[in-house]
Formats: sequence, C-alpha cells, structure tokens
Amino acid sequence: MSGHIVDDRLLGALHVQALRAAGVDHDPVAEHGAFQVGTIESLMGGAFDGQSTIAQVLAHGPLGVGTLNHLAGEMTIIDGVAYLCDTTGTARVVGLEELTPFAVVSPFAAPRSTAIGACADLGTLQAVIARLAQRASDLLAFRVDGHFAELHLRSVHAQEPPYVSLAKASEDQSEFDFYDVEGTLVGFVFPDLAAGIEVPGFHVHFLTSDRTRGGHVLSMTLIAGTLQLDETAELRLELPEGVDLGRVGAMDRAVLNAIENERHH
Repeated sequence: MSGHIVDDRLLGALHVQALRAAGVDHDPVAEHGAFQVGTIESLMGGAFDGQSTIAQVLAHGPLGVGTLNHLAGEMTIIDGVAYLCDTTGTARVVGLEELTPFAVVSPFAAPRSTAIGACADLGTLQAVIARLAQRASDLLAFRVDGHFAELHLRSVHAQEPPYVSLAKASEDQSEFDFYDVEGTLVGFVFPDLAAGIEVPGFHVHFLTSDRTRGGHVLSMTLIAGTLQLDETAELRLELPEGVDLGRVGAMDRAVLNAIENERHH
C-alpha cells in the first residue's frame, strides 16, 4: 500500500501522533486525547485484516465506533464495552481478544451534558453540537441518550480475501429501520482537514437501551434526549503497516464524501 499523505494544515489543528503498536504507555484521561486504529483511507482501500485487539483499543477509552476483523459489521463502544451489530441489526458483546482494523475511541473524561429537544435529522443534531463546541477545529466525541421516533441504519457483511474496496463491499450492505425506540447515539465529528484519516463530519452509530440492536446511522429523528460532548485536539493514531503520515496532498475530501454518500444510498 502506498504511503498515506495528510494535509499539513491538519497538524496545526489536530495534534496527530503516529504509533506503530498498540498497548504503549498511555493515560487517556491525563492526556485527554482520542485514539484511532487504522485510517479511513486504508479501510477504503480494503485493509480489513484486524491489527489490534479490542482489549488494546478499550485501554484508550470507553466510548467509540469502528468495525471488526474482515469488516464484520458495525462496532459501537459504550461504557467500556464493545458491541458488534450484524446485518440483521442484532448486537452482541465483542470479545476482548477479537481484532479490529479500524476503530476510534475517546477517553470521554468529564464531558459536558446538555438536555436537547427534538432533532428532525442528523443535520439538526450536528448544528446543535456545532453551537456547543468551543473550537471548530477540534475532534468532537459525543453521546446522545434519548427517545427516537425513527432510525435508518446499516451494517456490512464480513469479507474474505482477496478484499475489494470498501465502496464495493458496501454495495450489498444491509439497511433496516427502528421506530419509537430508546437508545444511545455514539459518534465523532472530525474537522474537514482530517480527510484521509477519517471521513470529515459525522460518524455515528446507535445501540438500543437494552444493547441488543443497532448499527451505523444513516438517518434519525430524535424526540428528546441528553447530549454529552467531549472535545480534544489530540489524536493518537496507530498506523497499519506500509502507511505513513506525510506533509502534503491529503486524500481528496470530495472523493471521500462521494464514497460515503454512495454507502448511504
């Protein structure tokens, strides 16, 4: 795989530290930084083999999103427990020894909590979060516990080598709907300059309150809930083999958005 290139302006907005191995000495609360395994560019290219255990990921934070080895579904981390949602929307607890090629977690230390009213769609929720954020350049981690009128979700099927691209693998993704349900949104908002590391903007997963169903959120309508928001300018990034951070020419954000939009429809 060719070396990954990152826009140098990102280095002035998010403080990105590249790592080669999980499990290094790290106090996520003291450093108040997010931790990510892999990059979205690598995942888009078909790097679906897990490189870190769930135990190693959970050592860096109790809240997050991602996927599992072979792109086997949508993973959501809440309260230090990882859940995997399959293509039926059914959730199970992920074993600590299982592997992930891509995940991002937050220490979620002392997040700010705000009661919020109805949000007709994800755009409305994102606008609420943007108003509450202190700096637009920060990486935002959030959690919304609430009552939802509807959610349109997806999950993807496990892949086998030789791997295709993520866009190709997502062509047969499973989509499903939940109605009148209590549960939790878990997500991140990455700044525009994070293209290549992550998809800029929203990345949101959902789990029901009983933690038995969920998936990647394509659309939703919130009746009312409680928003918890945590901000950081620090990102510790564990890179796959053969991937390096450069100083010029980030992966084209338009390309990333086109791929993500294709996965949403």
